[in-house]
Amino acid sequence: MDVAKEPDRPARPQTPDLRFPMARTVAALILREMSTTYGRSPGGYVWAVLQPVGTILVLALGFSLLLRAPSLGTSFLMFYATGLLPLRMFQEVSANVGNSIAFNLALLGYPRVTLVDVVVARALLAILTQIMVCAIILTGIYLQQGIQESVDFGPVFLAFALSAFLGFGFGVFNAYAFFSFPIWKSLWGVATRPLMLVSGVFYTFEDLPRAIQDLLWFNPIVHVVGMSREGFYATYDPQYPMVSFVIFLALVPMFFGFLMLYRYGQSMLLK
Repeated sequence: MDVAKEPDRPARPQTPDLRFPMARTVAALILREMSTTYGRSPGGYVWAVLQPVGTILVLALGFSLLLRAPSLGTSFLMFYATGLLPLRMFQEVSANVGNSIAFNLALLGYPRVTLVDVVVARALLAILTQIMVCAIILTGIYLQQGIQESVDFGPVFLAFALSAFLGFGFGVFNAYAFFSFPIWKSLWGVATRPLMLVSGVFYTFEDLPRAIQDLLWFNPIVHVVGMSREGFYATYDPQYPMVSFVIFLALVPMFFGFLMLYRYGQSMLLK
């Protein structure tokens, strides 16, 4: 008995793999950022390392002529590096995220690229770059100075994570404000210029008079620097850092930044 054959079914059309679309877009944006930010500049990533190294060397040389020893330990290089590097993490992340929309404006015309994508991509690249810079500089100081003191990585990781989170929070708000109100970029630059002086880079919080301590406590970078030095100096046990305070100050601008981008993002791109 002949059995009737079923008609061949048409092949299903191939559908594009849309799993983790944001991750794919962010990865592509990071590769583009790497080539445009560091691939075309003189020295590339070398310059990202040389800038903080130069600042640390100048501080160490200058203050070693005035002081017999830093406030903690015996190495001026280590003392200033443990204060400057967390500050630079905040500065670099907030600056890169703040300029993310203007830098990627041409790509935002593509439907697959969103405002969140460019913000996250720039943040991740800035954080990874600063982690590399910190690892190179701190390892070099340990080897060059022959420092034997062990590192408590818990406070160190917490300090740099909070610094990056704080930079991301302010950066998200600045991403909206820089693009919508160009004068805000100038105001932000003026407001953050004294950060190196008021963030505990040159001194410890405990070195200051009580009245000044009460004022500088509201600077979140002071808390981050204190945590950083707690990890590098076994004898240093600061009582003032408050993790919840730093997180709160990061979440507030982050919330309003994302809210503004969600509410006015499309109208911003039509300007």
